[in-house]
Amino acid sequence: MNSFYVFSGRKIKRFFYIFAAALLTAGIVYVERGNITVFSESSPSAIYSVPTEKKLIALTFDISWGEKRPGPILKVLEDKKVTKATFFLSSPWSKTHQDIVTQIKTAGYEIGSHGHKHVNYSTLSNEEIRTQITTAGSILSELMGQEPKLIRMPNGDFDKRVLQVATDLGYKVIQWDTDSLDWKNIGVENIVKRVTTKAHPGDIVLLHASDSCKQTHEALPQIIDELRRQGYEFVTVSELISQGSADGKEVRDSAWLDDRLEDAAGL
Repeated sequence: MNSFYVFSGRKIKRFFYIFAAALLTAGIVYVERGNITVFSESSPSAIYSVPTEKKLIALTFDISWGEKRPGPILKVLEDKKVTKATFFLSSPWSKTHQDIVTQIKTAGYEIGSHGHKHVNYSTLSNEEIRTQITTAGSILSELMGQEPKLIRMPNGDFDKRVLQVATDLGYKVIQWDTDSLDWKNIGVENIVKRVTTKAHPGDIVLLHASDSCKQTHEALPQIIDELRRQGYEFVTVSELISQGSADGKEVRDSAWLDDRLEDAAGL
């Protein structure tokens, strides 16, 4: 017996939409494969967020150059009585801005490494990776009085080798689950919206205090107020890790995939 299937134009269109979405998702997985395949129970991993039912969130600030933005951002945190945040500092910047490093330390904020040279470490040899991380660690240790235990790689770039070297040196590699896109200067309202609508328990938020990010200090008060209104408590990355069950296990979920789709579209 012959069977005939009749497809309406709407069903055909829907089929192609689903097929296109699947291809796009597969493409993103392919592009990210160097990261995704790294994260297994038996290999080092980066921390993007921490599984927890508590409304805890970590605001993180990268600084690699300039001196105009850190002051206003520290002032906002002080005025808003946010006593816990994490700053990732590049060592060359720290060496030439010791007074600002002292301000961050005196205020009680957590300090992590942002590496030495601001280059993609995945392009370096294992020995060069080790040199970059240890050089930054030595400089920050001298300024802070203790060696940092957290590191965020320049540009957020890493591969299996980078993770392994960092782990062997005793570091936890910290990424983020919510990118404010403040580095694109997309407008105060858009920065606030991205952070406050994407925030979730255990989230790590990427912000910047380098001079190229001109709107972060203006968006920050609104971000803090709205997150508090939503019931969030601000903690350091280390405190967040200690509260959750990740402890070095990378976490990716549908929200992470949505973020990557939006970022790819320039939103």
